[in-house]
Amino acid sequence: MEESTDSPIIYFEHTDIYNSGNLVISDLNMSISRGEFAYIIGKVGSGKTTIIRAIIGETPVSGGIARVGDFNLMKLKKRQIPYLRRKIGVVFQDFQLLMDRSVYDNLRFVLRATGWKDRTAISERIRKVLAATGMEHKADSMPHQLSGGEQQRIAIARALLNSPEIILADEPTGNLDGETAEQIMGLLFRINKERGPAIIMVTHNQTLFQRYPARTFLCEKLSCTEVEDKSDIQLDLSEFI
Repeated sequence: MEESTDSPIIYFEHTDIYNSGNLVISDLNMSISRGEFAYIIGKVGSGKTTIIRAIIGETPVSGGIARVGDFNLMKLKKRQIPYLRRKIGVVFQDFQLLMDRSVYDNLRFVLRATGWKDRTAISERIRKVLAATGMEHKADSMPHQLSGGEQQRIAIARALLNSPEIILADEPTGNLDGETAEQIMGLLFRINKERGPAIIMVTHNQTLFQRYPARTFLCEKLSCTEVEDKSDIQLDLSEFI
């Protein structure tokens, strides 16, 4: 069946997700449309990151339906995984930049690894994603010369390189101070609005969570379910760190 433009970009129906052979999430039902922003919250070990890993084809799923774009995760072959991941940008808490090369060379490395060959096209794409994240003046900097917030902006630029349909942000503000975290959230919401990728963000930051409301899924007791009534989300999120 061909995917229509109206179909969800991420769709789980009665899906179980495993990690190292252990059931982590049971009977997951999650439908994310193109351009949506959604949070996943929950305590450590509740399965938040396991869902992220399932979306990128790293963690096995079984039962029901599990689709990302036009990829059926139930039947995903190893050779298909790189093509799936080209549709997805991932932003990590710890940035994961290559410390031995400049910002420009970090981004060029990703483009070349994903099949880009034309030097002019590579240079232009890097210029565009750095401009989109306000970091065009840092192309020649080394990662250690950047603040944490600047490193995370570069990580977001890296996630944008292949014009992803989905951005997965796993605790992207976890290592940042409050003011910088606000700036990164503002950037993610602007990218979501202007560029249109669906964004799923794992977070425990209550201030950001309240200031930037969006659909929310709570992971607990082997389940991850959407919280329909936002007044229900009055949690002591310090317990979720």
